[in-house]
Amino acid sequence: MKWNKKHIFLALFLPIQIILIQIAAKNTTFIEEYYSNGLYPYISSFLRILIGWIPFSVGDILIAFLVFTFIRFLFRLFKTKFTNLFPKMIHFVAILSIIYFCFYLFWGLNYYREPLAKNLGYQQKDYTTEQLKNTTKQIIEKLNYYQYQITKNDSLFAKNPYQQKEMYEMAVSGYKNLEKDFPHLKYQYKSVKSSLMSLLQSYNGTSGYLNPLTGEAQINDRVPKTGYPTTTCHEMAHQIGFAAENEANFVGFLAANYNDDIYFKYASYRMAFAYCISELRKRDPELSTELWKTVNKGISKDFNASYNFWKQYKNPFEPMVKKGYNAYLKANKQDKGVESYNYVVDLLISYFEKSKSI
Repeated sequence: MKWNKKHIFLALFLPIQIILIQIAAKNTTFIEEYYSNGLYPYISSFLRILIGWIPFSVGDILIAFLVFTFIRFLFRLFKTKFTNLFPKMIHFVAILSIIYFCFYLFWGLNYYREPLAKNLGYQQKDYTTEQLKNTTKQIIEKLNYYQYQITKNDSLFAKNPYQQKEMYEMAVSGYKNLEKDFPHLKYQYKSVKSSLMSLLQSYNGTSGYLNPLTGEAQINDRVPKTGYPTTTCHEMAHQIGFAAENEANFVGFLAANYNDDIYFKYASYRMAFAYCISELRKRDPELSTELWKTVNKGISKDFNASYNFWKQYKNPFEPMVKKGYNAYLKANKQDKGVESYNYVVDLLISYFEKSKSI
């Protein structure tokens, strides 16, 4: 096998890219102005216009193809008994270099933008348990209200009547409403789809993901529908450039909450409650138990149903997948890894305190 100059160039370009990304990570103002609010909106809009109309997930097919190619590469490597190993490895690294470049150009640089809290004018500081308790109480009050409005009985499960594709369309209207108060959270050109790998996502414990190479929001269509609106809005938040999981959670909460539909509003407070009560349990288990007693029984049934759903997909490989994802998040400026999702509580407290003062 001959040495390919293009492959060598691309392979050598990979470490250069890694160094450039590390430099970019330290220049958040530059990323915010010239990428997240400059180049990225054009790239993301182009991808959503190009692929969004296709009824199935192009991103899932692309991932399947890449996995197949990798397995085929390993198979041939062993079959040929590692003949021409170095040229083949150079070729493999060259492919990685292209994927790495596309990942950060198409979306990944958003990990290094300025914090959303700064753009919203929120003061980032350690919140007290008292603040957390007060915010959780506000959320419970709203959650109980919407559960009762849906069921007319505080003991009944709030069953979401919509099909998944209906909710993809409905989620856009929430962003339209949100745009009036938060112009920088504008969403255009829908590209939200049910994942072809929903069963696999269920087994690895994920509700959805954004494919950065195609710009598609991929939703696990097996997850319970009461939380489906916020999952959809969360992945859409990734599409408009909020890579950090806590920020995508917060934007997803806002978009669902600003929706005119009552099931979306219920889902928004359901998600906010889940994160707040989880943090409160860590700080003060007794207080957490007391607040749970104030939650309508129908809501408790909802959370139990969700717990039982995920329980049936528990498997020995899920922790390994989460460890891999944890490492990925830490490599992209989310020091707490998968715990980064929980940091939405900071933003929720700031939001509810600010809303209360208006």
